[in-house]
Amino acid sequence: MDPDILMAPIIIFMVVVAPIWLILHYRSKRQISQGLSADEYAQLSELSEAADKMADRIRTLEAILDAETPDWRSKV
Repeated sequence: MDPDILMAPIIIFMVVVAPIWLILHYRSKRQISQGLSADEYAQLSELSEAADKMADRIRTLEAILDAETPDWRSKV
C-alpha cells in the first residue's frame, strides 16, 4: 500500500477536524468549570420545589390508600 494515499486524509484531519475538536472540547470544559448560571440556578430551584411538592403529595396519597385499603401495596 502506498503511504502517499494515507497522507491526504491525515493532513485534512490535522488541519480541519483536530482544531475544531480541540476548540469544542476546551469550550465545554470552560462551561463546566463556570458552574450554573443564574437562570439555570433558578430553574433548578423551581424543579427542586416541584419535586418536594410531588413527594408530599405522594406521601399524602399513600397515607389515604393505607387508611382506606391497607393491602393495596401487595397488589402492586
